[in-house]
Amino acid sequence: MPEPTDDDYALSMNHTNPTPFRFAPLRRASFRLSVTQAGQLPPDDGAEVAIAGRSNVGKSSTINMLTERRALARVSRTPGRTQAINVFDLDPGQRLIDLPGYGYAKVPEALRRSWGPLLEQYLRRRSSLQALILVMDIRHPYSPHDADLISFAAGCGRPVHILLNKADKLSRGAALQEMARLRRIPELQGVAMQLFSAQTGQGLDELHQHIAGWLGAAETKETPTSAGVNKEPSKGGEDS
Repeated sequence: MPEPTDDDYALSMNHTNPTPFRFAPLRRASFRLSVTQAGQLPPDDGAEVAIAGRSNVGKSSTINMLTERRALARVSRTPGRTQAINVFDLDPGQRLIDLPGYGYAKVPEALRRSWGPLLEQYLRRRSSLQALILVMDIRHPYSPHDADLISFAAGCGRPVHILLNKADKLSRGAALQEMARLRRIPELQGVAMQLFSAQTGQGLDELHQHIAGWLGAAETKETPTSAGVNKEPSKGGEDS
């Protein structure tokens, strides 16, 4: 049997916490629309959390793990395929936003340039945006693109939460050392960050708690025993 890849999710809930925190609206996520212009976004009301990151850091895998859906955000072995803002509805007035992946060399330059204004308008003007989750590969974190996005988000007054994904690829000691190193970077001091694995679910409880707080429903709790994983078949697609 071949070894699992980063695209083969371990969606089982075998975590160390016997009663893991789950923000129930994430299980009810449904795709709403893709937009390529800011004017196509849903009405700017309620609350939403956006997820961003370089191509090939496992952003789509993270969304699928969060929602316990194997193919909500489609995954493939060709990164850089998210070329629009994808909107997912949770409960009424709550949304999860998948921002275009960036930094993938094979994406045409004209297309990369088109993302800039869209992201800028979204981050600067979207009043319902509560926080930005920035996914990084812990083995290759904090690229110049990441630094630019963090700086711009800070200038717009947007809270940033760094998700150091693929922490399962390192020993726990090495992962903690890398996070400590990043915390010492002047531009990252005061920026929230955590270890995470979209493959094993490491750090999933913590991320659910943050999202619940940002969306204004921290009191809503649900454990996996009351809802099973949606095992819909993979449709192929992207891992941005």
